[in-house]
Amino acid sequence: MEYTDSKKDHLDEESSIESTISGQIAKESSHEIQFRTCSWQKTAALLFSEYICLAILSFPWSYSVLGLVPGILTTLAVAASVQYTSLIVWKFCMKHPEVRDVCDIGRLIFGGSQWAYNATAVMFILNNTFIQALHCLVGAKLLNTLSNSAVCTIGFSAIAAVICFIVSLPRTLNQLSGLGTFSAVTMGIAVLLAIIFSGIQDEPFGFVAGEPPLVTSFPVAANLGFVSGMSAFLNISYTLIGQITIPSFIAEMKEPKDFPKALWAVTICEVVVFTLCGSIMYHYVGNQYMTAPAFGSLQDPYKKIAFSFAIPTIVYLGSLYSSVTARFIFFRIFKDSEHKHSNSLIGWASWAGIIGVTWVFAFIIAEVIPFFSDMLSLMSSLFDGWFGFIYWGMAYLLLYPSNVRWDGPWRSLETLLNYFFIVFGFFMLVGGTHTSIQSIIDSYHAAAVGSVFTCASNAL
Repeated sequence: MEYTDSKKDHLDEESSIESTISGQIAKESSHEIQFRTCSWQKTAALLFSEYICLAILSFPWSYSVLGLVPGILTTLAVAASVQYTSLIVWKFCMKHPEVRDVCDIGRLIFGGSQWAYNATAVMFILNNTFIQALHCLVGAKLLNTLSNSAVCTIGFSAIAAVICFIVSLPRTLNQLSGLGTFSAVTMGIAVLLAIIFSGIQDEPFGFVAGEPPLVTSFPVAANLGFVSGMSAFLNISYTLIGQITIPSFIAEMKEPKDFPKALWAVTICEVVVFTLCGSIMYHYVGNQYMTAPAFGSLQDPYKKIAFSFAIPTIVYLGSLYSSVTARFIFFRIFKDSEHKHSNSLIGWASWAGIIGVTWVFAFIIAEVIPFFSDMLSLMSSLFDGWFGFIYWGMAYLLLYPSNVRWDGPWRSLETLLNYFFIVFGFFMLVGGTHTSIQSIIDSYHAAAVGSVFTCASNAL
C-alpha cells in the first residue's frame, strides 16, 4: 500500500510538471517571440557547441604536465562527475519547471534567499563575461596568427568583440542552435587537423636539435609542483564543466524530459574527442614543445590551416554566453512587459544595449588578463567550484529529504558522494584561485606574457 501511494505521488508530480510546461508553451503561443521551442536535438547542438571548443586544445598541455596516464584518468573522472551532476541539475529543473536559469536554482537551494539569488547572479554574469573575454583574447590571437600581426592586438581584440556582438543579437536559443552545430563541426575539423598535422610535421614548433619530444606515462617530478599540477587540472575541469548554462537550455526545451538524450550524446563524444586530442598531440609534441592552445606547437602553414577552422567556434561560443547573460538581465527588466516577447523598438534596443555592455566588459577583461592558459585556470577556480560541484551537491540534498538520503547502502554512498562534491568545490575555489593567481604572477615575472592593453602581438 505504501509503495502504491508513493508511485501515485510520483505520477501526480509528473502530471503537475507536464501541466506547468504545457501552460508555459500555451501562454507563449500568441507571442511574436517564443522561447520554449528547442527540441532535444537542438539542445544537443547547443551543448556540443559549448563543449567542442578551443579549450580542447589545452588538454595536450595538461597531459604534458600530469603525464599521459594521470591525464586520461583525470579526464574520465571529471567527465563522469559532470555527467552525474548534470543529471542532478536536470532532475532539479524538472521538479521546479519555473526555473529559468542557475540564479533561480541558487535562490531555491539557499531557502528562497534573495541574497543568494543576487550572489549567484553576480557569479553567473562574471563567469559568462570571463568566457566572452577569453574569446576576445583568442580572437585577437587568431587574427594575429593568420595575418602575421598586421594590426595592433588591441584592435584585433576589439574587432573580435564587435563580430561576436553582432552574432549575439538573435533573441532565442533556437535561433542560435543552427550556428552552434556548424561551429561544433568546424571545431571538430580544427582538432582533427591539429592531431594529424602534429603527426606529419617533421618536428614541433620550437624544436631544438638533439632534444626529441619527451613523452612520459607519469609526471616528471621536477616539473610537477602544486601550481602547475593544479593549473593542469583546472584546464581540464574548465572544458568539461558546463552545468551553469544547463538550466537556461532546459528552460527553452519543448520537452525537458528528453534532456538526458542530449546530455549522453554529448558526454560520450566529448570524452572520446578530448582524450584522443590530448594523448595523440602529447605523443607527437612532448613536454618541451607543448603550448596552450596546442595550435602553437605546429609549424607553419599547419598552424594557420588548423587554427582557421576554429573561427566559427571563437565567434559563436562567446556569443552564446553573451546571449545567456543578456537573457537573464532582459527577462528581469521586462518580466511582465510586452517588450519581453515582442519585436518592439524598446525591446530590441534594450536587448542590443545589454549585449553591447557585456562585450565592452569582456574586452576590458581580455586586455587585463591577456593569456590563455592562466585565464582558463582562473575562470575554473572562481566559478567551477560553485557551478560544477557545490550547487549540485546542495541540489541533491534538496531533491532527497533526510529520511531518504540514508535509505540503504547505495543511497547512502550517493549521499556521501554529494557531500564530497560540496567539500571538493570549496577546495577548488580556495586552492585553485591561489594557484591561478600565483601562476599569473609567475608569468608576469618571467615576461612570458605581454603587458595590459598592449599592441604587442600574441600570435601563436
